[in-house]
This record gives sequence, C-alpha cells and structure tokens, in this order.
Amino acid sequence: MEPVTEATDPLALERQVCFALSVASRAVIGLYRPLLQPMGLTHPQYLAMLALWQHEPLSVKRLGELLQLDPGTLSPLLKRLEALGYISRERDARDERALSVTLTAEGRRLRAEAERIPPAIVSRLGMSLEELQDLHGALTRVIAAAQGG
Repeated sequence: MEPVTEATDPLALERQVCFALSVASRAVIGLYRPLLQPMGLTHPQYLAMLALWQHEPLSVKRLGELLQLDPGTLSPLLKRLEALGYISRERDARDERALSVTLTAEGRRLRAEAERIPPAIVSRLGMSLEELQDLHGALTRVIAAAQGG
C-alpha cells in the first residue's frame, strides 16, 4: 500500500473545491469593501442594488429569488437600504399581499457612482476580462450542479 501524500490524499485541504471557493469568496468580497464603504453599502446590499438597477421595480419575493436569499435574510437588508434612502417598499397595488421594491432618486443616482466598481475589481484582481468571464461561466455551472439543475 502506497503512503498517502498531499498529492494523493483525497482529504488534503488544498485539494478541496469547497476550500478554494470559500477562500476566493472571502478574498474577492474583501476587495469590494473599500469601494462600497463610501456608499454605505455592504456586499449583499450592493447585490440587491444591482438587481434593482437592472430590473426595478421588483417584488420582495422576486428579489429574493434573484439574489437566492430567504425572506429572513432579505428583509433586514431591505430595511437598511430603505433607511439609507436608496429604496422604498410599498404594497403592490395589484396584490396587497406583495411588497414592491423601487429605487428612490438617491438610489438611481448611486448607480453612476457604482459603475466605477466593476473596472476597479478587474484591475485589483489582475486577471484578463476573458479569464474572469471563463471563471464566471465555470462558477455558474458549479452553482447549477450544486442546486441539482
């Protein structure tokens, strides 16, 4: 029987996809922090704003689906964005049970400031746009596979 080495050990930490994803996620989100701080946004709040800039207005339910967040996580995030004056939440006129999320004038204005973020992240990562697009594609496939799709 051959001795187990780092190269052959199926449980070697450095070989685990989950470990690489976890470290990469923390590191990349860390790059966003100083860029988001002047806007008063956390990374999850930034993702919500991205969804709203693209698809507004959105029901709270649809926003949760897009962000893949449960209501218990999404609700406090939206309350904070509303307190910052970036969004408003109102009952949907067509369905009183549903809350509709819309951007305020300040939330719309913030988009121009946020447009500086993607190129800054690309620059800080030091990777080509093609490499990042390939990575995005691979991660999208990982997400689909992990979700059984």
